[in-house]
Amino acid sequence: MPLTFDEKLQRFADLAIQIGVGIQPGQTLIIRAPIEAAPLVRLAATSAYKAGAKLVDVMWQDDALTLARFQYAPRDSFEAYPTWYAQGRYEVAKNGGATLSVYAEDPDLLGGQDPDLLALAEKVAQTHNAPTRQLGMANAFNWAVISVPIPSWAAKIYPDDSPAVAVEKLWELIFQVCRVNESDPLAAWEKHIATLTEKKNYLNDKKYVALSYRGPGTDFTLGLPENHIWNGADADTPSGIRFIANIPTEEVFTMPHKDKADGVVTSTKPLSYNGTLITNFSLTFEGGRVVKVTADTGEATLRKLVETDDGSARLGEVALVPHSSPISQSNKLFYNTLFDENASCHLALGKAYRFCMVNGAEMSNETFAAAGGNDSLAHVDFMIGSGEIDIDGLTRAGEKEAIMRGGEWVF
Repeated sequence: MPLTFDEKLQRFADLAIQIGVGIQPGQTLIIRAPIEAAPLVRLAATSAYKAGAKLVDVMWQDDALTLARFQYAPRDSFEAYPTWYAQGRYEVAKNGGATLSVYAEDPDLLGGQDPDLLALAEKVAQTHNAPTRQLGMANAFNWAVISVPIPSWAAKIYPDDSPAVAVEKLWELIFQVCRVNESDPLAAWEKHIATLTEKKNYLNDKKYVALSYRGPGTDFTLGLPENHIWNGADADTPSGIRFIANIPTEEVFTMPHKDKADGVVTSTKPLSYNGTLITNFSLTFEGGRVVKVTADTGEATLRKLVETDDGSARLGEVALVPHSSPISQSNKLFYNTLFDENASCHLALGKAYRFCMVNGAEMSNETFAAAGGNDSLAHVDFMIGSGEIDIDGLTRAGEKEAIMRGGEWVF
């Protein structure tokens, strides 16, 4: 008998807690979520308590309140920030807790707002939350990100449907690509993790010194630092808690060398960033740094991103995703980075993950930078992959070996 919606929602909540966060007995769990996600959040909290969580607390978010601030707050007030919010998250992460983020927003929410104010507010938030992000990007605690439909986002994906039908369709699509519809979702995820592990192990054995990209509008070479590590699917905290940071996930990824990116990359999907949709954009790199930005829409917002700090003009992540991933094969543009990055090979401007380098988490900032690691307040993924992208690995001997052809693995 087909599963009901409520049964699928329960499966999704259990998946987020058991496979995503990997909650452990005695842990505190912080959930950040839009108010529309309340039914799922209640199920996730219950699942966490059943697994032994000692406290589940929720930080609610609301697009309408975010928009109201940009419309009506004093123009000189955007350096203000609720410090308790950042401090609370940091204390939970530092003291062995866990976090679940439910990421869903209207892709066009702030499209008509002042780019300078958007950039300022984002930088202020990044600054206050930098300590928690630092811990998260070193896998110092277990965390996960999922998403749920909200009407404004669903309408962007299904513009010809009524709001209720659009939300229903988006729920079903999320269930599908997150493997909730499988007969045994947990077993399906274990099989998927094993497949991604094979890919990252192959690349770690190869120890390529650089990657070469060729595709429509893209002609690009990206250096990889010595002792880089390819990661993907699951991860472990220092205390041995296994978690999956993104549900869904289809990528294997590592850190590029911050000073070794040269050429042009062109986006293959729009980027929804800071309430603004950035479309048909390209970035030109020289010596690791962005030297030219173009975009059909959202160019000012993209420029502000690149100018956040010195590291935001450099790359902190390179990820490989086959064009045949379930998300790509859905033939839907999600306008949501959690999904779109798992449909396409991508790069990220800004901060690098410390665990993508041998002993990276233990290095001083100076040592990490000298080894090629990038630091920034920002970390923003953007998509450059398609069914027309070819990627080669460059060996120490200077030879090219095929990694992807037509967007698909060749090994």
